[in-house]
Amino acid sequence: MNPNKKRLRRSMMFLNCQKPGLIKDPYIYSPDSIMLDLEDAVAEREKDAARYSLYHALQEIDYRGVERVVRINGLDTDLWLEDVRCSVAGGCDAIRIPKTETADDVKKVEAAVAAAEEEFGREQGSTLIMAALESAKGVMNAYEICTSSERLFGIALSGGDYTKDLQTTISGTGVELMGARQHMIIAARAAGVQCFDTVYTNLNDMEGFRHDVETIHTMGFDGKSIINPRQIPIVHEIFTPTQKDIIFAEKVVHEIDTKKAQGIGVFTVDGKMIDIAFYDGAKRTLALAKASGVYKGEI
Repeated sequence: MNPNKKRLRRSMMFLNCQKPGLIKDPYIYSPDSIMLDLEDAVAEREKDAARYSLYHALQEIDYRGVERVVRINGLDTDLWLEDVRCSVAGGCDAIRIPKTETADDVKKVEAAVAAAEEEFGREQGSTLIMAALESAKGVMNAYEICTSSERLFGIALSGGDYTKDLQTTISGTGVELMGARQHMIIAARAAGVQCFDTVYTNLNDMEGFRHDVETIHTMGFDGKSIINPRQIPIVHEIFTPTQKDIIFAEKVVHEIDTKKAQGIGVFTVDGKMIDIAFYDGAKRTLALAKASGVYKGEI
């Protein structure tokens, strides 16, 4: 398995490949991932120019550890295959498939990625895939999509197109997205892949954005798609364990390891009843803290 499949992805920032100034140094904002967009953000007549910018950016810019994901054009266009070839040739880390509705969509892109890796001398399996679910059909098929490929590291909700398909609009309350969010996170966890939430487009409502991020964090999402560097600190704050979380997780791991050796199954930590079921969660908290750079201990 590609070791990057489970990497930290709290924030994934969209960048328009049509504008070289946007993609030359986004690492200065320290997002976990960047989404180099060849699809909706790029005008039809500028698709070739955007690919050119993308290829040279991937080849020449040191993104300093920030993951580089490319959103290709839809599989219903004649653009996506060349997008894949350009992205893999440039050395991207992953491909995002827009408007994914079936497992076959993923398999089609998987085959193209494998062919491009062979064509351009990249290691087989080095390019990962993620799938954006943007319709009722895509959401309904979430589990099949999640289990369609070993390359697939996660799925993401695209709220704009999804709500259009539902014949409603983004309200700001999250009510219209709740069903899709819950279904997708369940499917992703059942399949052992990651799950990412849609963008929040109102940059003047940072309080609403914080509430939105807190909601999806509570639901179990791995991260949030974003459109502006101003959104990164809030996402990282909410998705990074606090020192209180870390201390409690350390205590849980230590106590379970100790009590298990003594044959004790249930006990208390800081007044809370704890048993073996808490172990994996505590380990995940420490692993997330370590990946976020706020924990230096052993896991």
